[in-house]
Amino acid sequence: MTLLELMLATMVLAVLSTAALPVVRFTILRSKEYELHRDLRDMRRAIDAYKDDADRNLLRTEVGSEGYPPDLDTLVKGLAVGGTGTDKKRYLRRIPIDPMTGRADWGMRSIQDDFDSSSWGGGNVFDVYSKSQATALDGTKYSDW
Repeated sequence: MTLLELMLATMVLAVLSTAALPVVRFTILRSKEYELHRDLRDMRRAIDAYKDDADRNLLRTEVGSEGYPPDLDTLVKGLAVGGTGTDKKRYLRRIPIDPMTGRADWGMRSIQDDFDSSSWGGGNVFDVYSKSQATALDGTKYSDW
């Protein structure tokens, strides 16, 4: 009788663990999606802060850039602000790693690019997106976020 009970308990545990596996997978994916949303929001806020400073003439910008940063590295390295040029303002601490691709390689769009363009014109950075072609839990592509 004890061997039968042990086998039955093992079978029940096996069934419960296989039922829990998809839940764990979705939980991990959901946390990566949350991290992607947060990273995109942080980078977009940094781009907007750079644009605001450029519009208030606190930064020197190139003609034709429309006041947007030339690349993401500029947001990390920082620029001299104010009249003295001794103060340096950084907009990002680092370029975040895309949780879906595992690299700090983001797709970028310039103000001159089409809104759904997948290639960067190189003039400035107006928007960022994930280069992952995977589909999110809600059915959209990560690259469309």
